[in-house]
Amino acid sequence: MSDIIERARELRAKIENLATDHIADDEAVGYTELFPAWSGENKSYQTGDRVRYGGTLYKVLQPHFSQPDWTPDTATSLFAKVLNPEPEVIPVWEQPESTNGYMTGDKVHYPDADGPVYESTIDNNVWSPKDYPQGWREV
Repeated sequence: MSDIIERARELRAKIENLATDHIADDEAVGYTELFPAWSGENKSYQTGDRVRYGGTLYKVLQPHFSQPDWTPDTATSLFAKVLNPEPEVIPVWEQPESTNGYMTGDKVHYPDADGPVYESTIDNNVWSPKDYPQGWREV
């Protein structure tokens, strides 16, 4: 049985490496479980690494060694949430950080799940359709 467990660990490491190197963010959010879980145990992270935390995928913004209190959901200078965790679902607009704005073609409901669908017409869009209507078009 220990051989099977060891083999599973080896395969998991291979899958994580392949996911990290070959899946773009817009596709990665649909396969969050393929990425390694965040560790607060003094782990080295590099810019562009992606990690799971609380069921959400985050991208590393700058190199650092993790610390228990620098969680991806609170350390916004170190991590950016990869938006739209279910690519087949149009999410409700949420205020992104300056590091993870909506890209051209991203669609959202605004102001709530019953609101109309808007598509971003610009990259790195951090404004709502109400605050910057030039950056969105209703679809």
